[in-house]
Amino acid sequence: MASKEHPLRITIKGLEVFAYHGVLPEEKKQGQPFLFDIGLSQKQTSAPETDDIADTVDYAAVCDRVAEVATAGSYNLLEKLAAVVADDILERFPAVDRVKVRIAKTSPPISHPVSQVAVMLKRTRA
Repeated sequence: MASKEHPLRITIKGLEVFAYHGVLPEEKKQGQPFLFDIGLSQKQTSAPETDDIADTVDYAAVCDRVAEVATAGSYNLLEKLAAVVADDILERFPAVDRVKVRIAKTSPPISHPVSQVAVMLKRTRA
């Protein structure tokens, strides 16, 4: 018989949240969309066998929480926002063992044409 515990990865890609982060005053005043990619890892889950949301991480709830955290405050750096989001996910979702947060600005205020600038941060449960 197969084991009831499996490593599992959940990926949320392209979650768009309008918020007010950035170094420049106009970024904090006007706001802009931010794109979040969230990777969640669980060491143990029986969800593949049970088909029960209670045995995994509800990614809709994670999306709601990321949006809430991203709009609750204002940070100068994407690095700080990524850390706040990652730490909050680990605190709020005990089934998550590791989290990876990537945040991108699609219209950064720089003088060169780019499709986006992004930061990526990983955290592991202690």
